[in-house]
Amino acid sequence: MAGTDYSAELNKAGANATGVFGQLRFLARSYPLGAIGAAIMVLFVFCAIFADLITRFDPLSTNAAISLARPGGQHWLGADFMGRDVFARLVYGARISLAVAISCTAIGSILGIAIGLAAGYLGGWVDLLTQRLTDIMQALPLLVLALVMSAALGPSLRTTIIAISIPLVPYSARVIRSNTLAVREMAMVEAAKAVGMSEFRVAVRHVLPNTIAPLIVLATAQFGSTILTEASLSFLGLGIPEPYPSWGRMLSESAAEYIRTAPWLVIFPGIAISLVVFGTNLLGDAIRDLLDPRQRG
Repeated sequence: MAGTDYSAELNKAGANATGVFGQLRFLARSYPLGAIGAAIMVLFVFCAIFADLITRFDPLSTNAAISLARPGGQHWLGADFMGRDVFARLVYGARISLAVAISCTAIGSILGIAIGLAAGYLGGWVDLLTQRLTDIMQALPLLVLALVMSAALGPSLRTTIIAISIPLVPYSARVIRSNTLAVREMAMVEAAKAVGMSEFRVAVRHVLPNTIAPLIVLATAQFGSTILTEASLSFLGLGIPEPYPSWGRMLSESAAEYIRTAPWLVIFPGIAISLVVFGTNLLGDAIRDLLDPRQRG
């Protein structure tokens, strides 16, 4: 339904160019804030993919001669207390942050889809059990639950992904469940059962595709919160360990001791975290408006 409305609206707008570029121009005019958010995310994705080409400095190599060097010259954003290039660590840190965010969002969404679809479609004791478990998990905020799991499992890249993915599951499960409860009562589901399709095939082929649109919006919002949670865990020493460059760890190493003498060590990682979270929120709002006809003017 949303795709049909969008196509009709695009044809009505009469874009000058056809194809993908014409649609992109139309989307940029219709959702300028969403376009800004998409541009920010494209920039960070580009930095993460081509980090080796963007900077010639190794984010892990130290040089005592340039310790706490000010921004300028060869080191655009300065150097930290160990003589490591801040710009190189920011660029490579984008790779770590985006990899963690994509992994956590994907794992949380996949598990949430499986649990929510089973609970909403089967109902009964399956629904009752899963809802009580999700209630227990949602009783604690995302960051608190991630802190508990990281402290129990120890800081590592794999632990950070697990600690952030699991708390995301109940949110995705609730979205899928609520939409499944509505879709399973539709005539197409009854018709599929009448022709002899198995319950599993009906759920996967007819129910699941009609519940994904709200999850896309939720996943976009979770993407930004995942990056912020990873930075918080790394700041507290429970996230990405050395030698991986992480924006949160960059703040943790510099915030307390160098905030006055070398403020660039705190400002630039903070700006990077703020921009990527801001960009995902803008993009998520635009996707919500695009997929929900009631939100479009």
